[in-house]
Amino acid sequence: MDLTAAIDNYCERTGPEYWSEPVNAVTNAAFLIAAALMWHRLRGQDLPLARALVIILAGIGVGSYLFHSYGQIWAAIADTTPILLYVLLYIFIANRVYWGLSLWSALGATTLFFPFAAITVPLFRMVPGLGSSAGYAPVPLLIFLYAFALRHRLPDTARSLALGALILCISLVFRSLDLPICGALPLGTHFLWHILNALMLGWMIEVYRRHTLTAR
Repeated sequence: MDLTAAIDNYCERTGPEYWSEPVNAVTNAAFLIAAALMWHRLRGQDLPLARALVIILAGIGVGSYLFHSYGQIWAAIADTTPILLYVLLYIFIANRVYWGLSLWSALGATTLFFPFAAITVPLFRMVPGLGSSAGYAPVPLLIFLYAFALRHRLPDTARSLALGALILCISLVFRSLDLPICGALPLGTHFLWHILNALMLGWMIEVYRRHTLTAR
């Protein structure tokens, strides 16, 4: 595999140049802002897993910036790896904290994300217009499922999780529209995916923070 091979998947990109996606690149600052805000809100609180999420959130911003500037395969890996880490860590937190599972049970349940994604991604690929966003679609579905399952056990947390899933669904709409409307809007809509996704990821950390404070 040539890790330096160019990738052109977004409306704003017009060539292999470093600064071919300036808006897509700059809007990754939203992830860093969300991470800084949540780091501040966690100050003085003993929540190491939440701080780990914040660090990964900042890493998502850096990785996505690299991808939308360099536009190469290695940068795509730098973009998607922190996202996967965030998803897996949050699922572990949901299993361990929201459901109260033991450490090993929570870890085991977290690994079920992989077969869940393997089953649902091909189904989402059948949805017209979803395109490459099908790879992300299992995440809001899973959050909605957790929210539904937790509605009696933790109603406030369940509602907050559902709100996060809703924000993610809206952001996926803008991600999916990027190429189809490129002729009418050369800038594309991918930058809105960044902004809304940063909001959603920061909110999910806040949900965990609030749950823990209430539980204590």
